[in-house]
Amino acid sequence: MKRPIRVLVVDDSPTMVNTMAALLTMDARIEVIGRAGDGNRAVSLARLLRPDVITMDLLLPGLDGPGAIAAIMTDAPARILVVSAVADRGADLAFQAIRAGALELIAKPNVTSGDELRRWGRELVNSVCLMAEVPVVSRRARRDVPLPPPSTGARVDIFGLAASTGGPPALAEILSRLPKELPVPVVVAQHITEGFTPGMVRWLSQVTTLGVSIAHEGERLEPGRVYFALDGHDLTLEGGVARLSRTRGGPCPSGDLLLSSLARVYGSRAGGLVLTGMGEDGARGLLDIQQVGGVTCAQDEATSVVFGMPKAALDLGATTQALALSAMPDFIRQCCTRPFDRPRGGFGEAV
Repeated sequence: MKRPIRVLVVDDSPTMVNTMAALLTMDARIEVIGRAGDGNRAVSLARLLRPDVITMDLLLPGLDGPGAIAAIMTDAPARILVVSAVADRGADLAFQAIRAGALELIAKPNVTSGDELRRWGRELVNSVCLMAEVPVVSRRARRDVPLPPPSTGARVDIFGLAASTGGPPALAEILSRLPKELPVPVVVAQHITEGFTPGMVRWLSQVTTLGVSIAHEGERLEPGRVYFALDGHDLTLEGGVARLSRTRGGPCPSGDLLLSSLARVYGSRAGGLVLTGMGEDGARGLLDIQQVGGVTCAQDEATSVVFGMPKAALDLGATTQALALSAMPDFIRQCCTRPFDRPRGGFGEAV
């Protein structure tokens, strides 16, 4: 019989700790092996118990959540799932936690009993079980690799990026190394729990000279800017302007819908990247770009936190290029600045 997933629960509220422990242990696949109410205790227990997964609050006495995560990832690497309130400083601290090594974010429930809490408990259990399948890695130094020969074809007018688990730090790595004068817009589908998108946008704005914002319905895209979907919505492009629609289920926002819309609007002038993440989202959208002659690429296995989405894109034949994360900024610049090879219109004009 497979051994249970060993979980350390960290929260400064004894009520929350007990609630989470009770919800988790209702599933036979999970065993709660420790509880901590502050960051220093969390680091000590992580070193002593070596849990498979740690659920981590962020507003902790003493050493805060991001500080505890950084210490754990240095001394006793583990899969860390942030469970935090979205309000106040929670959303901003969450991305400090991601930078320190946390894998995913879940918002705390607004209730303490009833059906809604049980539904939240099932979400928590599912997230812990998924996290347990992710390889544990300590903080890795950037791996610089030579850029492949330039891609052929039309110069790219827009880049779409799809990402899930491990995506925020990957996006930070890419965006921080793109120039302010980038001649194209960048659109992103990053799977994220509703409520955390504004914090992610604020955090990424601090690491890049590009403008970073949440797209508005009907907004015309501008070069040198990065656009994210509104919480709970899918982002697509139509005639060079943003379209937002409430998600109908599945990964949110949808990488497939975003990338497919780029293929329809920009044709061979579209570029798409599928980054680290669980599942298969983005693969079919990337294939649509590949089939109209656009530029496609996937993150390689060595630099992916989770190789699921990039592997799905490669297996589907949506791209033949798997690049290290460190090579992607140069790849994007190269594709956006190579000489024109045909008469073209403005941003978003149909081909």
